[in-house]
Amino acid sequence: MPTSLTPEQLAGYHEQGYVHIPGLLSPGEAAAFRAEVHAIADRQGSNDATWDSMKGAGTSITHCHDVQFRSAAFTRLLVDQRLTGIAQSIIGPNVQLHHTKMFIKPPEKGSPFPMHQDYPYFPHRDHSMIAVILHFDDAPDEKGCLRVYPGSHKLGPLPSVGNDHHLPEDRFPLDGATPIRAKAGDAIFFSYLLAHGSGLNVSEEPRTTLLVQLRDPADMPLNEGHGSRGQGMMLAGVDPSTEAFRFAWEDKAA
Repeated sequence: MPTSLTPEQLAGYHEQGYVHIPGLLSPGEAAAFRAEVHAIADRQGSNDATWDSMKGAGTSITHCHDVQFRSAAFTRLLVDQRLTGIAQSIIGPNVQLHHTKMFIKPPEKGSPFPMHQDYPYFPHRDHSMIAVILHFDDAPDEKGCLRVYPGSHKLGPLPSVGNDHHLPEDRFPLDGATPIRAKAGDAIFFSYLLAHGSGLNVSEEPRTTLLVQLRDPADMPLNEGHGSRGQGMMLAGVDPSTEAFRFAWEDKAA
């Protein structure tokens, strides 16, 4: 499996705002990670992440942040060169973790996500932030696959609506977005400015994914929201900052 984007793939990413990498993980690896995600869900119990704008429709979606603190399998995955090498093609040599999040859309009632940008949740000065969705089982249309508006990242930050910061439905309807159907083991890398969402899982099987948010460590956050326990971990390269060393407990005391 290549560990970097080809010039054609990189040009496509810059034009479309995303790149679909088939088979980044083998079917066996995807199945093992799928089992890890479902085991975490079994241990933690119910944890519905349905957005406010979607509540009341009888749907649900299970999630968990910082999965590398729940299973060492994900710690190893975060520094897998197949993942970090492609991220370096987009971000540059230094790749820093922002956060991780697993999702399970249950059969027949897996909550959709309205179209949105990730920018409002954790805005950054240079917009280096990217997301990676790793698919641990197949994601056809009926399972609520990712949907995007190709090229929308070029519009920059857009006005959002409601507590969950989704985009206006009259301008970015979910049904009008391009579906990105994926197989188990596929990965999709995309800009946090890309308008994206996902549909309802109406199939008889769950849809299982891991979301990883990555950035250039030199890119400054515009606010300190959406913190995570693993934030700041270097997955490739170095943190070029020249701040003096401090113990973590000194920062907490400050």
